Amino acid sequence: MIPPNLARMTTGTEAAGGEETGAWRGAEPGLLRLRWLLLLCCGLPVTAAAGIVPGLLLGPAWAALALPPAALTAWGRGALARNWRSWRYAERADDLLVGHGVLWRKLTVVPYGRMQLVEVTSGPLERRFGLARLVLHTAAATTDATVPGLTPDEAERLRDRLTRLGQARSAGL
Repeated sequence: MIPPNLARMTTGTEAAGGEETGAWRGAEPGLLRLRWLLLLCCGLPVTAAAGIVPGLLLGPAWAALALPPAALTAWGRGALARNWRSWRYAERADDLLVGHGVLWRKLTVVPYGRMQLVEVTSGPLERRFGLARLVLHTAAATTDATVPGLTPDEAERLRDRLTRLGQARSAGL
């Protein structure tokens, strides 16, 4: 869910400063599937161990100890979906907006002229799901931003565009 104060920006309308904003773009569905797979890889063995080991050693009634880890895994599936929906980015004339968060929302504004390094990374699981991650580095370490869940083509397009805009904007500094 997009915060009410940012809702106007999702449609590509004017922002508070009067400049035209880009439309918000979200993460690819492959990122959600990847995170669900990782959750299952952790949650299922814990659930099985919590139910099978006590059930065999102490009796069948103790197999009910598998219920809390199973419930936590089921809850985690919904939490991951909410987190996935919260990731978004928007390209504007002078900066890139990156927002995420469900309970604690974070909006990072990265001016093109302040970017020092733009890199595209993709681990083995991300490549398997057709994903890449864009990492933006600035002079201040606290303003580095990451945009996960992009297709490799979109990540490369965005990297090239941000690099080009960054060089043009930093020339005047």
